[in-house]
Amino acid sequence: MADGNRFLIPAPRLVFAALVAGVLAGAVAVYVSEGGSGNNAPVKVAKADSKDNVACETKAARAKEVAAKAVGQVAALQPADPPQSLKSLAFNGPDGKPMTIADHAGKTVLLNLWATWCAPCRAEMPALDALQKEKGGNAFEVVAVNVDTGDDAKPKKFLKDIGIETLGYYRDSTMGLFNEAKTRGLALGLPVTMLIDGEGCLIAHMNGPAEWSSPDAKRLVEAALAP
Repeated sequence: MADGNRFLIPAPRLVFAALVAGVLAGAVAVYVSEGGSGNNAPVKVAKADSKDNVACETKAARAKEVAAKAVGQVAALQPADPPQSLKSLAFNGPDGKPMTIADHAGKTVLLNLWATWCAPCRAEMPALDALQKEKGGNAFEVVAVNVDTGDDAKPKKFLKDIGIETLGYYRDSTMGLFNEAKTRGLALGLPVTMLIDGEGCLIAHMNGPAEWSSPDAKRLVEAALAP
């Protein structure tokens, strides 16, 4: 068998979630296109990204090295080709105030976009919480951003009902974050996950769910944190 355990069968609940993901990918496209004025406006990437992109592109070898550790339960993760700056990606922090990926400078981030109406997103949320509980700290954080439209009531109730304890409550109710990820070629549907280094450079990304509390995921995080 090539690449050791790269082709391990994922957990049954995520197999089901992945089947649903294909349907939801189309649903998300409709949702975004019908979501109201402004959702389909061209995304304006910050001018600083141009210079930052040049710096990030030098990390292509590093991206491939880290992504090579994505096996088994996280084998769908792909290296950024080329790495690009995601410093300008914007959302609201746990305090409700606007922030960007640049505010996490110096910290490796696993950025996950999710919604309560997305079955695969709901299935993987406990695993993301477990990963943050074990690996989160000054060097690494799971930043799970809810992209439901409307107020905070539904996503907060969902997180409370399933016992999420360690994930920060990040939010974007405008779909702007998802649309920018889509414009950058990183999002086909939900969930979408991006591994970003301490300088705001995209190292790897994937669409669809994964078992983020698995040993495979933990080894991936350790590889991303290695010097």
